[in-house]
Amino acid sequence: MALRGVGAKPLSERGQIEVREVAPWNEPGLTRDQRVIEFCEDLPITAGKLAGTKMKLRPWQCDFIRAVYADDAEGNRPVRTAVLSMGRKNGKTQLAAALALCHLLGPEAEPRGEVYSCALTRDQAAKLFAEMVAILKGHPELDDRCNVVRFTKQIEVLSGDGEGSIYAALSADAGSKLGLSPSFVVYDELGSAPNRALFDAMDTASGARDNPLMMVISTQAAADHAVMSELIDYGLKVQAGELDDPSFHLTLFAAPSDADPWEPTTWELANPAIGDFRSFDDVKRQAAQARLVPSKEAAFRNLILNQRVSAVSRFIHKAEWDACAGTVDLPSLDGRECYAGLDLGATRDLTAFVMVFPDDQGHFDVAARFFMPEANIADRSNEDRVPYDVWAKQGLITLIPGATIDPGFVADVLANAAARYNMQALAYDRWRIEDLKRELGLIGANLPLTPFGQGFKDFSPAVDMLERCVAEKLLRHGGNPVLNMCAANAVVTRDPAGGRKLDKSKAAGRIDGLVALAMALSISKRHEPEALPACLAELID
Repeated sequence: MALRGVGAKPLSERGQIEVREVAPWNEPGLTRDQRVIEFCEDLPITAGKLAGTKMKLRPWQCDFIRAVYADDAEGNRPVRTAVLSMGRKNGKTQLAAALALCHLLGPEAEPRGEVYSCALTRDQAAKLFAEMVAILKGHPELDDRCNVVRFTKQIEVLSGDGEGSIYAALSADAGSKLGLSPSFVVYDELGSAPNRALFDAMDTASGARDNPLMMVISTQAAADHAVMSELIDYGLKVQAGELDDPSFHLTLFAAPSDADPWEPTTWELANPAIGDFRSFDDVKRQAAQARLVPSKEAAFRNLILNQRVSAVSRFIHKAEWDACAGTVDLPSLDGRECYAGLDLGATRDLTAFVMVFPDDQGHFDVAARFFMPEANIADRSNEDRVPYDVWAKQGLITLIPGATIDPGFVADVLANAAARYNMQALAYDRWRIEDLKRELGLIGANLPLTPFGQGFKDFSPAVDMLERCVAEKLLRHGGNPVLNMCAANAVVTRDPAGGRKLDKSKAAGRIDGLVALAMALSISKRHEPEALPACLAELID
């Protein structure tokens, strides 16, 4: 055949390009990271006012490369996972394309290597492929060694470093990723991924390689339970010295949550290229709009300031909720007075059982249990875009055998809790409670059940109590990820009289845990002893 793929160069025309005797990245005396930098800076810029000139890495880009590609004393690269997170439009696509080419046919290439770029959709995956092809077109010496198959979005290396290697663009909506053995993976905008399936598939597939590298270049996700958030939180612990893991590197450009979002100095913290190839005027325009249009503020914070902020307005501010995490010593709660809330989900949904333990200072320790049916847990995780299956393996969710919630199983848990703790009241929603009461009767459990209405009249005081406890840092919830998810999803609705309640129909996801927490706090308030009048208190004294 004369052609190998649509748009490929005829084989008869190959090998006629004048090749430099020594490529810049192969000059003697260069360290590993210097070779990577030299390779990138030999590539052309393909778009914009600098199109046709060679790439010039900025100091912050060089710092990232030096951190990732530095060798240890044995001459090996310790880093296996590298995360670069910053605001949108800071040149991440060109940097990712340059590094992918470096691993495909540059100084980081290996014989018969496999290089992949991953993205949420096929169109997004095609953008990085298109950038790599444009770079090759502007670099005849490298282009002569490659065969581009546009239909399948693949690049084959025919000669030189990396001979026999392939590159392919993958998307989360594609089929099975089994059988791959990646030497280098770059995941574009992992923060937008609906689940962790593609990331895990690529991360676990590289075990056959001696020196694999998984690189993530993305803005932050909006939720704590997203895989991108988990990576950043892990990287921050490594940076703080809480974890010793030389195989993981994080470079994070993000504005602190308490920074003034309208100040240019704040923009610079999340946009290292601002005023350079990231337009200052464009950021200024978006900031001005977000300041005047409240619905745009969250998106500006997330996409431009690279803050972990949902684009939907929530009932509880994340920073306030996180400030109440604290540490809960579960064994020390045995025998202590407690109040509980139970939110029974539908037969296939999340069921939440939350207990609060008041102390002498007016604070509450929180202990939460969650239940889901075991059947089809993976499907529900994908449907809700929440890692229920991972949380179940971590013991944060109890899986009940079968396809529905067994009220007998929940009854046993409640009875055991009442025996272990000094339970004063258990608030419950009347919906579906009869099945549970029957099961409690069968095992002879006499619990202090207290009905709790879900309308504005009964729930408005519960919302007020929950809001006050969070604002005044009266809670210690231990940072339970499932409860964190419920808090992040929670929204409230108002009636004409100004009453409020947590609204499941308007929430972006499950809020069962927060509903149970609000009921538990409210029922504890009802059981507080009334203060004696001053005259009686004096007589008793």
